[in-house]
Amino acid sequence: MGFGLGRLKTHNLRPITTGDIILDLISIFFLAIALGMDAFAVAISAGIILKKVTFRQFFRLSFHFGLFQFLMPVIGWLAGLSVQKFIQHYDHWIAFVLLAFIGGKMIYESFQKEEEENKNDPTKGASLVILSIATSIDALAVGFSLALLRISIWFPGIVIGIVAMVMTLLGMLIGKGAGLLFGKRVSVMGGIILLVIGIKILIEHMK
Repeated sequence: MGFGLGRLKTHNLRPITTGDIILDLISIFFLAIALGMDAFAVAISAGIILKKVTFRQFFRLSFHFGLFQFLMPVIGWLAGLSVQKFIQHYDHWIAFVLLAFIGGKMIYESFQKEEEENKNDPTKGASLVILSIATSIDALAVGFSLALLRISIWFPGIVIGIVAMVMTLLGMLIGKGAGLLFGKRVSVMGGIILLVIGIKILIEHMK
């Protein structure tokens, strides 16, 4: 990793200065933002679909996205490099299939009868779990990298989780405004966003 995180555990090389600590915290913060971009985009999609977002829906999506963004690097860190060699060949396919499934489901349900509209809630049930996994699976690699550098995962993991929660809340607010502005059929846009994110992840890992 080229984020300067390696200096968090370089006490055997030279003392850590104040400048090093600030740089490392900034690096972790920007890493967290990069990891949270998929969660942010999916949250926009969720806000578009729901339009009238309740406090419970805000809480469910932001809490689960933040929790999974914290857990995935921890799992990767604990699993170690032996699992990375297996996972790295399939993680992008897993994320693509999960996002494509939920995106297709949202598009399909947007054309159903109006009385069925309330069933299409990405902040509940299996959809919530699937989206949480799909948007956080890239964070596994972060845990693997930190394990390789022998850096403790706990502080970076907490920062990554908190940033993901905040980005999810912001994304839902943006999506909510778009949903109210453009109306019911904008749910199709939400599903398309998920499909595009899945394709993007697939293309980036196949280069």
